[in-house]
Amino acid sequence: MAKRRLMNQINIVPYVDVMLVLLVIFMVTAPLPSSPPIEITVHADTSLSLKERVKSEGGAVEQSGERSVTMPEMLDAVRALQGRNPDQPVVIAADKNVRYEGVMKVMDELQRANIRRVGLLVKPAGS
Repeated sequence: MAKRRLMNQINIVPYVDVMLVLLVIFMVTAPLPSSPPIEITVHADTSLSLKERVKSEGGAVEQSGERSVTMPEMLDAVRALQGRNPDQPVVIAADKNVRYEGVMKVMDELQRANIRRVGLLVKPAGS
């Protein structure tokens, strides 16, 4: 009669299977590199400026300049930019002396114009 020996090794095949499945899930759900955001700045005197950043061929983000705009000009410019790239985000930055209503007015106008992917740009404390 042959003696049975206990196996004292861990079978890692199921763990490897689970890890490969998780890797595939993370790769599929991970966001792809997106385009740089369109930045709308609300100044203390409630004037607006628009900053567009573009990616160069090397992948570096370059600023194409900041220009003062009125509300209708800003909406037209953002529509045109998002028309070329629908996934381009829009961020709103405001001077620290701007009242909350000023920022909300810009957000409201962007929402009425069906502009998607609107967010707020904040500076961390101490910057």
